Amino acid sequence: MTPPPLNVLALSMPLALLLLSSACSAGEPSAQVVSIGDGDTIRVRQDGRKITVRLACIDAPEMAQMPHGQRAREVLRKRVPIGSQVRLDVKTTDRYGRTVAEVINGTNINLALVEDGQAFAYRRYLDQCDTREYLEAEERASRRRVGVWQVPGGITRPWDFRRSR
Repeated sequence: MTPPPLNVLALSMPLALLLLSSACSAGEPSAQVVSIGDGDTIRVRQDGRKITVRLACIDAPEMAQMPHGQRAREVLRKRVPIGSQVRLDVKTTDRYGRTVAEVINGTNINLALVEDGQAFAYRRYLDQCDTREYLEAEERASRRRVGVWQVPGGITRPWDFRRSR
């Protein structure tokens, strides 16, 4: 007795979404995290090459912005531990030759850092990502007063901090 044919329309919605997401990501190569530079930079190994990745659409506090820069780096280290697998949604290459990408490990890490108050939505480059999603995440972090938002109005923005040095 042969089993009845699979009726795709009868699949439950969660199963259908899982199959669809698996099919969509099947062609995207994964990368292994080899180091964390700061709150918005990682190094990965992909196809035998080491690549420096600047997280797209966010700007984390500089390491010199004590203690916020160190905290952002530590949160990033916990979200993408060394040795973990990530997927890169590459946007461009920056002037320093770094790959600029959204880093995904089941979660959009870039967006999660903004939601956690560990990075700002980088308005200058938001056109590469879902602008509304990043701005709303930043607003939620600000309202909850988490991370950089524990200081009323937030800390000095990293882009202003760099310019002032």
